[in-house]
Amino acid sequence: MQAKTLDEIIKEIDIEVDEEYIRKVKSALGESLATKFIDYTRIKELFEKAKENRLIPEYVEEFFKKAFTKAGGKYHIRKDGFISIESLPSELKNLAQKQNITLDKYPRVTFDKEKAFKNPDAEFISFGHPLLETLIDWVHQTFLNNLQKGAMFEDPDGKYNGIIWFFEGEVKDGKGETAGKRIFAIYDDIEKGFTEINPGIIWDFIPIDNPTEVPNLQNLSPRKETAKNFARQLIMKYKKEIEEERARQAEIKEKYGIKSLEYLIDKLDEELVLLIERENKGEEVRLAIQNKEERKKYYQKALDELKEEIKREKTLTISWPQFKGAILVKPKKTDQMVSDEEIERIGMEIAMEYERSQGREPEDVSKENLGFDIRSRGKDEIRYIEVKARNDEGDVALIVNEWLKAKRFKENYWLYIVCNSITNPTLYIINNPAENLKVQDKVEVVRFIVPLEEWKKKGERA
Repeated sequence: MQAKTLDEIIKEIDIEVDEEYIRKVKSALGESLATKFIDYTRIKELFEKAKENRLIPEYVEEFFKKAFTKAGGKYHIRKDGFISIESLPSELKNLAQKQNITLDKYPRVTFDKEKAFKNPDAEFISFGHPLLETLIDWVHQTFLNNLQKGAMFEDPDGKYNGIIWFFEGEVKDGKGETAGKRIFAIYDDIEKGFTEINPGIIWDFIPIDNPTEVPNLQNLSPRKETAKNFARQLIMKYKKEIEEERARQAEIKEKYGIKSLEYLIDKLDEELVLLIERENKGEEVRLAIQNKEERKKYYQKALDELKEEIKREKTLTISWPQFKGAILVKPKKTDQMVSDEEIERIGMEIAMEYERSQGREPEDVSKENLGFDIRSRGKDEIRYIEVKARNDEGDVALIVNEWLKAKRFKENYWLYIVCNSITNPTLYIINNPAENLKVQDKVEVVRFIVPLEEWKKKGERA
């Protein structure tokens, strides 16, 4: 018998919850039993949400490279795609030593869990790794004061012109444990007021090293307080989301945990009644009675503790928003690819209509800064679609967040380009652009440029 490769083994154990799988489970368990105990739709939705929102390895890697270089460290990309740490900066070594952390040599590093799993000799760096945690501590100690004083960025798309406030919000339960913690970003538009935005949008801005102006937070104290109150409202909303999830979990614990313990206690009561009757008739069953009573006490204690745990888990409180920093964002009109709201609207409408015509259900998520504009669900697939619309034909630009998501989602990621939007709209679709397109890394404007001839050659005209 021929041995299986690691890829074959991984493929076998990497089970996805799809319609065929659900049908088989229902067939095996019976329709009523399967639907009673397993919420397949929720499982799939939670899986998709986690996949969309998790801090993907590319973000961690980009942060590490920039921060490590800033700290004075050196690395290079190996031919096999792994990273080799050439030298550790003395500041990191000293910080690690003070915290009794041992930093090693790292000749072959990856931030991708799957690559690390397939290459056991490679060092997997993620949260919890001593080198990354030491680097985060160094960044925190070195730059936190500067962040809280304010910084300046430019928006290549020309959309933002105001202040973005960052606050941390935390929700704790009755056990004193953290039920949820989140960074909230609030865009302060002097004319339009406050709106919540995705904190990840900072990836799409250009940092200004020697800014001519930064937000003077002392003069902006009233607006900071207003932003803080706005953040508190967002934390209350966040708390409600957690409450709903905790209530759902409590219902499951009550339905199965409490009922199971109550059933066991009732069963022991029945058995004790019979044993006591036998004892009254002169049988020697005292030891059996004592064992049953001890077990009943154990179950009763577990029941009381479970009820108390459920009660505490459902009792949630919020902390006052903790100010983390603020940045001033100015529009930077650098080239012809600056977005136009009307052209973008037309592009979105055409892309959404195309999806409906193909039997899929598109959802506009462009305001959430997820790295794609449309989440489109089909019978056997889900598409993450980034829409680029132009009034003519020319190069298109992908921001960092979009490019990283394209690299992560691969075949599930699609680039829809609508050219000549107003005069003669034409849609081109490109699957897996990260692997199928050659782009130009335009560092100075944090964009990946897809040349006109490239997307027209690779794109399929719809």
